[in-house]
Amino acid sequence: MIDSRLALMQLSDSFFPSGSFTLSHGLEAMVQTNQIHNPQDIETFLHLLLHNKVGSSDLIALIHAHRASTNNDLKEVRRADAYLYAQMLIQTTREAQQRSGQALLLVARTTWNDPQLEVFQEDVDVNKTPGLHPIVFAIVGRAVHLSERDTSFAFLHNFVTGIVSAAIRLGILGHLGAQSILCKMATEIDVIVSQSMSLSLDDMWSCTPAIDIAQMSHHRLTSKQFST
Repeated sequence: MIDSRLALMQLSDSFFPSGSFTLSHGLEAMVQTNQIHNPQDIETFLHLLLHNKVGSSDLIALIHAHRASTNNDLKEVRRADAYLYAQMLIQTTREAQQRSGQALLLVARTTWNDPQLEVFQEDVDVNKTPGLHPIVFAIVGRAVHLSERDTSFAFLHNFVTGIVSAAIRLGILGHLGAQSILCKMATEIDVIVSQSMSLSLDDMWSCTPAIDIAQMSHHRLTSKQFST
C-alpha cells in the first residue's frame, strides 16, 4: 500500500481537480462591492468562515461521514449528507457544493479503486443523497487510508488555499502575503479540528449573515471569475 502521506499531499494540493477552486464563497461579491479591500480583510473573512460556518458545520459533517465510511455504514454517511444539506439555506451554495462534490467523486473514482465510492455515486445518481463536497471528501479520505484528523486537515487546508487563491486572482493579495496568511491559519485549523472531533451532527451551526448575503448576490455581478 502506498504511504498515506502521499495521498494526503495529493488530496490537499490545489493541483487536485476537486472543483472547490471554482468557488470564492462570497469573496468575489464582497470585493466588487468594496467590503473587502486588503489582506487584513481576507484574514477576517477566513476567520469568520472557519469558525462560524465551515468548522462548525461542514467539518462536523465530514468527520461524522468519515467515521461512518470507516464502518462501511453508508446510511450514516447519507444522514451526515442530509444534515449538512439542511444547514445550507442558500440555494446557490447547495448547488455549488453538489457540483464540486460530484467533480471530486468523479476524480476519485477515476483515480482510486474503492467500492464505496461506486455505491455512493449510485446513491447520488438516484437522488438518494445530495452528495455534498465535504461528505465526498470524507469518503475519499477514508478510501486513501487517511485518518479522520488528516482528512480534516486536508479539507480545511484545501478550503483556505482556495480562498487565498481567489484573493490573489481578485487582486487583493500577493503571493508573499498569501503564504503569510496560510501560516497564520494553520494554528486556527489545528484548534478547529480538535474542537470538531468531539461534536455531533446535532451540534452543527452556522452564522455568517454578511457573507451569506454576498453569496446570494453573486449571480447579479456583471463580471464573474467564480461560480459563487
